[in-house]
Amino acid sequence: QVQLVESGGGLVQAGGSLTLSCAASGGRFGSSVMGWFRQAPGKERDIVAAVNWNGVTAYYADSVKGRFTISRDNAKNTVDLQMNSLKPEDTAVYYCASKGSTYNNPSFYRSPMDYEYWGQGTQVTVSA
Repeated sequence: QVQLVESGGGLVQAGGSLTLSCAASGGRFGSSVMGWFRQAPGKERDIVAAVNWNGVTAYYADSVKGRFTISRDNAKNTVDLQMNSLKPEDTAVYYCASKGSTYNNPSFYRSPMDYEYWGQGTQVTVSA
C-alpha cells in the first residue's frame, strides 16, 4: 500500500511562487510514474505534470508549461512541483498521484484513471 502526503500549499499573490512536495511511503517509488493533478471547484481533476521513474522525462499540461517544474528524489521518496508566475486560474486543490511499476513515458498517463494511489490534496490559492 502506497501512502502519499502533500505539503506546501497556501495563499500567494499573482506572479508569486510556491513549491509543493509529496512524500511517498510503501510500494516501489523508484519504478513509478508520479503525477500532480489539480481540481478547482466545480471542475474535473486535470493533470498538471508527471515525471518518469528516474526524473529524466516529464510531461506538462499546456497551461503550465514554462512556469511549473516537476522533479523527484528517489533517495528520499519525494516528488516536488515548483510553481512560478502563478495566476489566479491556478487556484485549485493539488493532488499527488502514483502510477506504479512502469518505466514508460509519463505522457502516457494523463488521466486520473491511470493512477492507483492519491494523496489527500493541498489547497493553492492565488489572489489577483
